[in-house]
Amino acid sequence: MRPPPPRGHADWVTAGPDDHGPAPSRDATAPALARATVEAVAAVGGYAGGVYLRSGTEGLLRMAVLAGLPGRLFRPWWRMHVNRPYPVAEAFRSGQAVHLADVEAAMRRFPQLMAGLPFPFASLYEPVTADGQRFGVLFALRAATPGIPVGAVDRERLREAADRLAHELAARAEAGDPVVWDGDPMVLRAPAGHAGPREAVDRLAQAVLSVDRLGRIGFVNSAAQDLLGLGEPQLLGRVVWEAVPWLGHPAYEDHFRAVFMSTEPVRFAARRGWHPPGDWLSVVLHPGPDGVTLTIGAAEKPSYAPATVVQPTPGPGSPADRASALYRPVALAIALTEAVTARQVSAVVTEELLPAFGGRQLAIYLLDERHLHLAWETGFPAGFLDRFDGVGLDVRLPGVETLTSGRPLFFESMQHLAAAYPGVPLDADVGARAFLPLIASGRPVGSCILGFDAPRDFSPEERTVLTALAGLIAQALERARRYDSEAALARGLQAALLPHRLPVRDHVQTVGRYLPGTLGMDVGGDWYDVIETGAGMLALVIGDVQGHGVAAAATMGQLRSAVRAFALSGSSPEQVMSGTNQLLIDLDPGQFASCCYVLLDPETGAARAVRAGHPQPLLRHPDGRTEVLDLAGGVVLGIDTEASYPVTELRLETGSVLALYTDGLVEEPGTDIDIGVERLRLSLSAARPTPLTEAADRLIGVAGSTANRPDDTALLLASRTP
Repeated sequence: MRPPPPRGHADWVTAGPDDHGPAPSRDATAPALARATVEAVAAVGGYAGGVYLRSGTEGLLRMAVLAGLPGRLFRPWWRMHVNRPYPVAEAFRSGQAVHLADVEAAMRRFPQLMAGLPFPFASLYEPVTADGQRFGVLFALRAATPGIPVGAVDRERLREAADRLAHELAARAEAGDPVVWDGDPMVLRAPAGHAGPREAVDRLAQAVLSVDRLGRIGFVNSAAQDLLGLGEPQLLGRVVWEAVPWLGHPAYEDHFRAVFMSTEPVRFAARRGWHPPGDWLSVVLHPGPDGVTLTIGAAEKPSYAPATVVQPTPGPGSPADRASALYRPVALAIALTEAVTARQVSAVVTEELLPAFGGRQLAIYLLDERHLHLAWETGFPAGFLDRFDGVGLDVRLPGVETLTSGRPLFFESMQHLAAAYPGVPLDADVGARAFLPLIASGRPVGSCILGFDAPRDFSPEERTVLTALAGLIAQALERARRYDSEAALARGLQAALLPHRLPVRDHVQTVGRYLPGTLGMDVGGDWYDVIETGAGMLALVIGDVQGHGVAAAATMGQLRSAVRAFALSGSSPEQVMSGTNQLLIDLDPGQFASCCYVLLDPETGAARAVRAGHPQPLLRHPDGRTEVLDLAGGVVLGIDTEASYPVTELRLETGSVLALYTDGLVEEPGTDIDIGVERLRLSLSAARPTPLTEAADRLIGVAGSTANRPDDTALLLASRTP
C-alpha cells in the first residue's frame, strides 16, 4: 500500500532554478520528470528529491528536477561527473541503488558528500534504466534513521517510481528524442500552506518568519516587520536572502543548507548589515516537512567572532572565502587528499587554503636527514628564503622550533615575531605569521609558514583549524614522497620493458616513441616492438594493455615477451595473435589488451597484418596521400579462447610510411575518437617522410601538448627506403 502523497502534491508548480518564479519547460520530458520526483518523495516519506539526467557532454550528469530545496543553495551539485566519488555518480555507473540511512553510512561510503553537506539526513538514489539504456538517477531525501537501514518496502517503492520514469524515457528515446538535459534544473514549488493564527504569533516579541522549502517568505509577524523595517508587501513571496540581504552572507549559507537538509534546528549569531556594521542578532531555524520557521531576536556580540566576519575587507580571500574556510575545513581537506605529488599538495595549499584565511605568503620546508630544505614558496621577496634553506634542527628559528616541539607558533604582528626571535631577518615590517609543524603519524615531515600582510589575531577556532590542516598537509606530503619513490620504480620498470633500440635493416627504417600519461604514475601498458624473424622478415608490433600502473606494465612485459617468442619461432601472424590471446587468458591477470601485428618483407614491401581490437593503422603513400587502412580484426586479447584473427595482405611501396599507434594518441575526453584519427592522418600527410625521426616527433608532439593527458601513448613508424 503506497503512502498518501504530500498535501497538494498534484498542484506543485515549476519555479526557475534561482527561485525567481515560473520558467517555461525546456524539455518534453519535464512533466514525467516532475511527476516521478513528487511520487518518489511521497513514496519514501521524504521532504525533497529530484532527478539527474545524462547531458550532451560525455560522462556528465545534470540535475533536471529539484523539489523541496532552494535551487540557489545547491548550485554546486547541479552538475555531476559520473567518475566522481558521490552516490549519484555511483548509482549511475554501477546501475545499482544506493541507500544511505544516516550520517555514519554516508560518511563511511561517501566522505566527499558529507564534507560538502555535513548534516544529518538520509538519501536514496535509484538508477533510471530501461531496455539496456541508462538515463539518469532518481533520488529522495528524508530524515535520518541512525542505525536503522532503509527498509525493503521503501526500496521497492522508489524502484517502482524509477521504473515508471525509465519506461517513459525509453519510449521517448525510441521516438527519436535523445533524452538529455543541458539546462539548469526545474525547481518544483509546493503550493503555499496556511500561515497559522496570526494573533498568537503577533503577541511574540521575537521576529518570526515562515519560508517554504524554496526559501520564499510566506508569513511574517509584526515583530519581524518592525525588526526588518519592511512591510508584508516587500516581504511576502520573496526569497528570504533577497528580501533580507544580510541573511544571504556566505558565512551563513551552511546554516541554511543544514536546516533544509536535516530535521534538526540550527542556531547562529548573525550581524545585521556590514557597511556600516550592524548589531548582532540571534537567528534560530526550525525545519519542517513543508518549510522552515525563522526566529530572530537580539543577541550579544559572540564571545569570539572571527576578525574576517567582524570587520570584512574587500579583495581576494576576504569575508566570504575566509569565513567559509572556518565553517568548512573538511571541504578544503578533501582537495589535499586528492593531491598526488608534492607540487600538487603545495599548489592546493597555495590556491585554496592560503586565500581562505586571507594569507599572502606561503613556504613549505621538508625534512631531509636532519636539515630543512625549501620545497615551495610564494609571496616572499625573491631570494629572501634562500638563507634558511638547508638549516639544521639545532638552529633557533621559528620554522625549526615548531617542528622540533610539535607546537604551532602564531605571531599576531611582525613586532611580536622580532621580539620572540631577536636578530632573525624579517621580510616585512608589517604583517602576521603562523608557523605550523608538519607531522604525519608521529613522524616529522617539515614545517609550513603562512604569512599575512596586516597584523591580525588568531582565534582559538582558527588555530585549531590551521593545526588540523597542517596535519593533513603533512600526510599528503608523506604520501607524495611514497608516490615519487613508487613512480621512479615504475618508470624504471617501463624503461626496462620497452626496446632499448630497434633493429637496423636494409630497405626499411623504423622509429618508435613512448609518451607516459600525465595523470597517475606515468607508467602504463602501451608498448611497441620490432622483431627480426629467422626467415628474413620483420615483425612490427604495437599493443595496449588496459589500465595503468605497475600491474599493467607487468602484463605488458609478459605479452611483449610472448609475441616475440611466437614471432621468432616462425609462427604465422594469425598464430602469433591466437597464441598470445590464449596466454593472456591462462595468466588471468584480470586485464585485456589490444594489439596490431604486421609481418613485413623489407625487400618486396609485402605485408600480412592481424589486428585484435586495436585502432586501424595509417599508411602514407609516396605522393603524400594518407589513408586509414581497413584491416580485418578480432576481439581484444584475453576475452575469448575461441577468437580468430583474420589476416589482411597489403604492400608498402618504396617511400611509403606505415604508422601504428595506441589510442592515447587520438583520444581526447569529450571528443569522438574519429576526430582524433583524422587529425593524426592530416598530420602524417603534412609531415616530411624523411628523416623519419622528425615525423615521429611531430606526431607524438600532438599528444604531448595536452596538459592533462589521461592515457599513455605509443607510436611506431615504418618506412620503405630504396
